[in-house]
Amino acid sequence: MEILFISHKFPPTIGGMEKQSFELISRTSEQHKVHRLIHTGETESKLRFFLSLKRRIKKILRANPGIEIIHLNDGLMGLFTLWLKRYTPIPVVITFHGLDLVFPNRIYQWFIKKYTRYDAAICVSTATAEQAIQRGFKESQVFVVPNGVDHEIARYQSDRAKSIEAFQTKYGIDLRKKKILTMLGRPVQRKGFSWFLEKVVPLLDEDYQIIMIGPRKPSKPPSLPARMVPKYIRDQISLAKGGLNDEARIIELLKNPEIKAKVIETGKVPFNELLDLLSLAHLFIMPNIKMPGDAEGFGLVALEASLREAVVLASNLEGIPEAIQDSKNGFLLPSAEPGIWTHKIKSLFKNSQALKTHSQSFKTFTLNNYSWQKMVDGYLDVFSILLKRASN
Repeated sequence: MEILFISHKFPPTIGGMEKQSFELISRTSEQHKVHRLIHTGETESKLRFFLSLKRRIKKILRANPGIEIIHLNDGLMGLFTLWLKRYTPIPVVITFHGLDLVFPNRIYQWFIKKYTRYDAAICVSTATAEQAIQRGFKESQVFVVPNGVDHEIARYQSDRAKSIEAFQTKYGIDLRKKKILTMLGRPVQRKGFSWFLEKVVPLLDEDYQIIMIGPRKPSKPPSLPARMVPKYIRDQISLAKGGLNDEARIIELLKNPEIKAKVIETGKVPFNELLDLLSLAHLFIMPNIKMPGDAEGFGLVALEASLREAVVLASNLEGIPEAIQDSKNGFLLPSAEPGIWTHKIKSLFKNSQALKTHSQSFKTFTLNNYSWQKMVDGYLDVFSILLKRASN
C-alpha cells in the first residue's frame, strides 16, 4: 500500500493531535510506502504551509503515480483540500477529532457539509462519528478508530519516596499523609477544572491535595481593537485555538483560602516529572463539562494516567467513554454533578486495598485494549476497505 499523509499537526509542537499524527505516520511507514507532507513549524509559518498545499500535493502526486490513499489529519486540513476529489480519483480519508467537526461557525459548518465528497471519515470516538453522520456523512463512510497510548509510560520507573521528597522541596507540601488527586491539561472551559474547584473541592476534607498540571496562560483583557470585535467572534477565535480560556476563573477561585489550601498549580512540567506526579496520584480527575460549540474528542491523558496506576474518574461525556470504559479502566460519572463526584471520591478512599486493586486491574485493561499499533491497524483496515471499494 502506498499512502500520502498530509498533516499540519506534528512534533516538535506538543499536543495530543500532534502525537497521534506522529504515531500514525511513523508506524505506518514501517509497514508500507509512505509519503509525507507535514508542517513541523520549524522552517515555515502555518499560513505559508496552507497556501502552498495545492501546489505541493499536485507535485507529489505527479512524481508518485503509485499513491493509492490520501489521508488528511483533521477537519481544518479538509478545508484546504476540498479541490482534491475533482483532481484525482485516489480515495481521500479525513480524520475528525471533535472540535474540528463541531466548531460553531456557520461558514465552517457550511463547508463541512462538502466534506462528504471525501471517501471516508475516521472518527476518534463514537460521539464524534455521530456528529459526522448528522452533518451528512453516510454511515458507510464513517469509521471509528480510537487513539492509542504509549506503553512506554507504563514501563517508566518512578521512586515514590524520592518523588514525594522532590515535590516537598519544590512546592513546600508534604504529600505523605495526603489523598492525592491530579488533573492534567490546558485550562480551557470544557475541561471542567474551574467547575471542580468551585463545586467539589470545598466538599473535600483538609487531607485532600489536588495537583493541577498544565500550561498557565492567564487570559488578558482584550486590546482596544479586539474589543471592537463582537464577543462571539473572539470566542470562536479562542475555540479555533483549542478552547475558551478558563485560567482567569481558576485564578479567581484560588483566591478563596478554603480552596487554595487544597490545590497546587505546577504549570507545565518536564515529561519525567509529569510521569512522577501521575504516579503519586491516587485518583486522576477528568471533570469535563458540556460547552456549546466545543467537544472532547477522546481522553488520551486519562489513558496515560491509567498506565501510571492512578484510578481515573471521568465525565461520561462526548468522546471520553471511548477511552475510559466504566469499571474497566476507570469510572465514568455524570458531568456537573458535584454530589455524585464527591461521594465517589470519598468512597474510593474508604478502602485503600480496593483502590490499589482497581489501579492495577485498570492499568492491565488499558494495556490490553489501547496502543498506537492497534490504532494504526485500525487505519490500515479502513484503507484496505476503501481500496476494495475503489477496485469494484
